[in-house]
Amino acid sequence: MKKGGIKVLATNRKARHDYFIEDTIETGIVLKGTEVKSIRLGKLNLKDSYASIDKGEVYLNNMHISPYEQGNIYNVDPVRKRKLLLHKREIRKLSQEVSLKGLTLVPLSVYLKDGKVKIELAIARGKKLYDKREDIAKKDAERRMRQHASEKYM
Repeated sequence: MKKGGIKVLATNRKARHDYFIEDTIETGIVLKGTEVKSIRLGKLNLKDSYASIDKGEVYLNNMHISPYEQGNIYNVDPVRKRKLLLHKREIRKLSQEVSLKGLTLVPLSVYLKDGKVKIELAIARGKKLYDKREDIAKKDAERRMRQHASEKYM
């Protein structure tokens, strides 16, 4: 999927199901050479990943980047901690949101923007089970209405 110089490589669909998205922020990420090549091939997974703040720096945990086939000795651990690139004031803001309001930092998507790998990081509030059930019921009702409307006009 490509739109205006942006090519989306991976999305975390489960994040929108498990969290209420309060705000999003675009970040850069520190990667090794073979990781970039593997990402460009789309071999990454955001499923259980999250970001954490440690000693004034933001790190992305549990993002799986498959080892690059031609990388041999230059390949690194697929699920290592990766540093996110943010300004100090942005990190301070995120830190306050996470510690005071009890929010979580969750990556929503990884994309290429002008040849650089970027991550859309969300400040999110966890959903309770009943919230998830409400969302599923709404989607189901909308789908039934669409089906009913399409049957009516056939």
